[in-house]
Amino acid sequence: MSHTYEYPRPALTVDCVVFGLDEEDLKVLLIQRGVEPFAGRWALPGGFVRMDESLDEAARRELEEESGIRPGHLEQLFTFGSPERDPRGRVVTVAYFALVKLSAHVLRAATDAREAAWFSVWDTPKLAFDHADILNTALLRLKGKVRYQPIGFELLPPKFTLTQLQRLYEIVLERELDKRNFRKKILAMDLLEELDEVEQDVAHRAARLYRFDHKKYRQLEKAGFNFEL
Repeated sequence: MSHTYEYPRPALTVDCVVFGLDEEDLKVLLIQRGVEPFAGRWALPGGFVRMDESLDEAARRELEEESGIRPGHLEQLFTFGSPERDPRGRVVTVAYFALVKLSAHVLRAATDAREAAWFSVWDTPKLAFDHADILNTALLRLKGKVRYQPIGFELLPPKFTLTQLQRLYEIVLERELDKRNFRKKILAMDLLEELDEVEQDVAHRAARLYRFDHKKYRQLEKAGFNFEL
């Protein structure tokens, strides 16, 4: 491939912030670097963009190669381009933001990642590069976006209880919500399909299960519906 410009140019990478949720904590996916710089340090999964792939393709490829994860919800977050962010030279990274269901993925580290693991977003080890800044930016995006788009359902199992749904918002927003008001508001949207099923193998009284109606939401969104919690 011929090049028009002769002056030095930045390299381009992608980095991915992947969130998951267990019963009591919001998790972020980290990989342990197997190569320099920062060998042995934990970092966000990511890597250099190839000449023949788009940014989205690069993000999905790096995620699968380094952790085995194929996210459903993946979107661009922000571009980070501080000249000092990478000791290898001038490297600009396009950060991505993804949400996954923990139970649907088995981690598998490969390529230049020694290990892949989930960490609490509130208790991560010291991260390589400027990945702490990228993680904080992604967390702010999640906190804001979860209130006006139903992306939070990407973190829940396909069938969930209203208690699980409320707990999701409490964990992400870091505050308690009034049970009565929350249920009244979410049910009034008419976006949850009540199932003829209840929880199984629980010590307490089994709660009713629900499912988010994606098709109905898309129809309402086209008509100008505003999702807000």
